[in-house]
Amino acid sequence: MIIIRTQGEKGLVQSNSIEKDCWVDARNVSRDDLTKLEKDFGIASELLADIMDIDEQARIEKEDEYTAIIARLPVFDDSNETAHFTVPIGIIMFPDKIVTICQRSSDVLDDLTGHRIRDFSIKNKGSFVLNLLGRAAMNYLRALKDLNKKTAIIERELQKSVKNNELVQLLTIQKSLVYFTTSIKTNELLLEKLQKSPFIHFKEEEQELLEDVLTDNKQAIEMANIYSSILTGTMDAFASVISNNLNRVMRRLTIISIMLMIPTLITSFFGMNVPLPFQEAPLTFAGIIGASVLASSMGALLLSERRKKKIAVLAIPSYSQNLIVPR
Repeated sequence: MIIIRTQGEKGLVQSNSIEKDCWVDARNVSRDDLTKLEKDFGIASELLADIMDIDEQARIEKEDEYTAIIARLPVFDDSNETAHFTVPIGIIMFPDKIVTICQRSSDVLDDLTGHRIRDFSIKNKGSFVLNLLGRAAMNYLRALKDLNKKTAIIERELQKSVKNNELVQLLTIQKSLVYFTTSIKTNELLLEKLQKSPFIHFKEEEQELLEDVLTDNKQAIEMANIYSSILTGTMDAFASVISNNLNRVMRRLTIISIMLMIPTLITSFFGMNVPLPFQEAPLTFAGIIGASVLASSMGALLLSERRKKKIAVLAIPSYSQNLIVPR
């Protein structure tokens, strides 16, 4: 879908024709849209292919007729396996117009077109790029906070019972954090190149805006790294909990197996087809049952006492390292 926008008195308005200082907004582009962009605006097919590549990194390059910038934007889509992910966006700056190409719609573009940025203008191309990248950094921060809230909710659910569904959700959040961290870092490299790039000249007030965008971008990187570290530690902790629960279950099963093995051993002796003591006595069967129960109970008692002693020994703190030996 390709929409042409121009600067009106109260903000951006849609137009049916290409005008000077217009913004050609191409989102959710199809193959026909790409063909039209290549034919009508002379955009190289290689550049369009790079913009459509989901793994393309942020960069800036200069051609004869235009300057192209590729950045990465955060996207939220519930229907996708990973709800939070990133996509590349191409910003092609011609002398008389700006063309943006994105394979999906993003909240960043909605903020630009929804009059949510004060004094936003498409006539100044440098300001347009900085506002887009600044809004992208803010959306990254917003998405990171949302992921952190979801992580806290899943942690509370896991404290009640460890389920595969919650663990899969944590893994999905971790994938989103990896996508965000990689994309924000590439955007930071792009911003640093813009500071030194001879292709775009920023005014004094735009230089201040560029520094603000860099600050927001660095803050997003730090938040992504912190949340990623916290999530990694959380998943390791729950992995230890699962392993500990498994060990407890296996210990109980081992005790039950030993308890069942003792009466099996006793009854095996009295099940042999050879002469045995007390086989003619009237209370032999009851004696065998009683001996089996008594032996199983003693075995279970010994195992439980040994376990308690082991736990008590592990619970005693060691102060040997804190002792000061006088000379």
